Amino acid sequence: MTVWDRPEPPTRPVPLDRERIVAAAIALADEGGLAAVSVRKVAARLDAGPMRLYGYISTKEELFDLMVDEVQAEILPKEQPGDWRDALLSLAHLTRQAALRHEWLADLLGGRPAMGPNGLAVAEATLAPLDGLADIDTAMRAVETVSAYFTGAIRREIANVRAERATGLSKHDWQRAHGPHMTKMLATGRFPALAKAVHDGTDMDAETSFATGLDWVLDAVATKLTRPQA
Repeated sequence: MTVWDRPEPPTRPVPLDRERIVAAAIALADEGGLAAVSVRKVAARLDAGPMRLYGYISTKEELFDLMVDEVQAEILPKEQPGDWRDALLSLAHLTRQAALRHEWLADLLGGRPAMGPNGLAVAEATLAPLDGLADIDTAMRAVETVSAYFTGAIRREIANVRAERATGLSKHDWQRAHGPHMTKMLATGRFPALAKAVHDGTDMDAETSFATGLDWVLDAVATKLTRPQA
C-alpha cells in the first residue's frame, strides 16, 4: 500500500496531518537541503513527538515522495497545453522554475516515476497532446528524451548556484580568478578547439542556455513524431 492509499490516523491534541508534515519538511529542505530533513527535525518543527509521524509516513523516502508530489503541483500547467511541443516546453520550464525555488528538487529528479496525484496529473498533461502523433512507445521515448535533457541541465545549474554560494565567487569572479591559468594553458597550443571556444564563443546566461538546448532537443524529437500509418 502506498503512502497515498494509507489512511491517516485520528487527530490528537496537537493537530497533525500529512499536509502539515510535508509543509514542514519542504520548509526545512528549502532552508538546508535534503540533509536538513529527518523525521525528528520535522516533528520538532511541528512540536510533536517523532513517533507520531510514523502514523503518517513509514520512511524518510516516503516523506521525500510526498515532498516531490507537493512541488509537482507547481509544475502542473494552469491550462492544458495546445500541442505536444507546448506540453514539453511547459514541463521543462516549470520544472526548472520549481527547482530554482526548491534547490533540493534537483537531487530527486530523474528517479522513479512520480506516483502521487500531482505527479500523475503532470504526466497526463504532458502525454495527452502526444496522443495520436505516434505510437505510445515513441511518445514515451520523446518525453524521456526531453526529461533527460532538462534534468541534466537543471542539476548543472543548481550545482553552479551552490558552488557560487559556497565559495562566494560569482561565475565571472571564478573565471577571472582562473583566467591566468587558462591563458597559460591555451598559449601552449595543445588545445586549439578549446581556445576557439574561449576566445570566440558567446557567453550565455543559464536561462538562455537552457532554452536554446531545449529547442534543439525538441527539434530532434519532432522528426520522430510522425503520425502512425493506418
